[in-house]
Amino acid sequence: MISTLVDEAEALGAGATEPRTGRKPGGRSRGAEAGAAATKQTKSESGSLMERVVERSNMRLAYRRVKSNGGSAGVDGLTVQELGAWLKMHWPSVKQALHQVLQPIYEPTFSASNFGFRPGRSALDAVRQAQHHVQAGRHWVVDIDLEKFFDRVNHDVLMARVARQVQDWTILKLIRRFLEAGVMADGVEQSRTEGAPQGGPLSPLLSNVLLTDLDRKLEKRGLAFCRYADDCNIYVGSERAGHRVMAGIRTYLEKVLRLKVNASKSAVARPGTRKFLGYRIAKRRASVSLYVAPERIGRLMERVRDVMRQGRGQSLAKVIQGLNPLLRGWANYFRLTVQRRRMQDLDGWVRRRLRCLLWRQWKTGRTRQRRMIALGLDPQRAWKSSGNSRGPWWNAGATHLKQALPNAYFTAMGLISIRDTVDRLQRIN
Repeated sequence: MISTLVDEAEALGAGATEPRTGRKPGGRSRGAEAGAAATKQTKSESGSLMERVVERSNMRLAYRRVKSNGGSAGVDGLTVQELGAWLKMHWPSVKQALHQVLQPIYEPTFSASNFGFRPGRSALDAVRQAQHHVQAGRHWVVDIDLEKFFDRVNHDVLMARVARQVQDWTILKLIRRFLEAGVMADGVEQSRTEGAPQGGPLSPLLSNVLLTDLDRKLEKRGLAFCRYADDCNIYVGSERAGHRVMAGIRTYLEKVLRLKVNASKSAVARPGTRKFLGYRIAKRRASVSLYVAPERIGRLMERVRDVMRQGRGQSLAKVIQGLNPLLRGWANYFRLTVQRRRMQDLDGWVRRRLRCLLWRQWKTGRTRQRRMIALGLDPQRAWKSSGNSRGPWWNAGATHLKQALPNAYFTAMGLISIRDTVDRLQRIN
């Protein structure tokens, strides 16, 4: 993909912002730098949008961002580690840094209720605004799920909206080539007729460009909503109003934006029965509180199990080192929850998994007896407990192993506490 786009962009970047015809395409031989010198402007101030994209400082910024994000290889197989050397050889022909030039152009056009992939905004901001809508008395939600959004984007519909702000034909053609770039399937590159490549910064920006029309339609109707990428919730005061909104918005999405609404995953319901960005928003007595969706708790537990399975032959310190980023990141994201007891239970479950891991690693009764005595357990009790016929999970929850491996033991080993992290972040906020 890189080689194809580079050749395309190189040809486009060499020309003016419009195709020229005739034997002497006027002014072309002088180049952008000569024109800039005449007007005492920099290239980025005086030149076309394409010239701003390929300006050396912009390309350097793009490269630093790709490298810091640890991006993965595309269909051309070029890795981030190999990119630096490749750029040194092909620097004059690289014409691909679009995002940081396009973002400032489109950012002012986006809705205040759009929180996805925008500077200074986050998923948690969207969750807070959704909570505010429910607190204001909108106790029904129109939860719209777009089916395989990034795979179904219509190129013509999207490009028509991109062209509202960008008139540089070289940029428009390059974006079109980006959208049409092939995908790998069973080792074979296949052409793309719809959808947008995922994994880079440009696809999220383009998704916002496309869905801004949806945002404006909702605003025009005076509806309260929150959108994060293709995840959109609309908050209304009654079930009847919700079904009316669902019917109208579904027609608009499918007929105008050419997007497919997943009927089985979309619904008009109470917010507490649906999830939005991993949270559930539920009214309890006089307050509206945020809860972690059960699916996200289950996903965390499965990821912890994966780390444990990978760590069966590793030291406890190594396993904890692998667990901590997962636990810290999860607690940071779900720091808005009021479920302090649930967070405490998760901490206890993680510690039990670690005790189970150690019990398995100790293997024989003699080793288990010796280890528990070394950890301070009474020798007689250690001998009796080490010979029981119960399984590792039962022993991990039994009092003898809890006394040998108390909570303080794991804290001293550096294990992150989900509840303590959530409590600390809530105090800061």
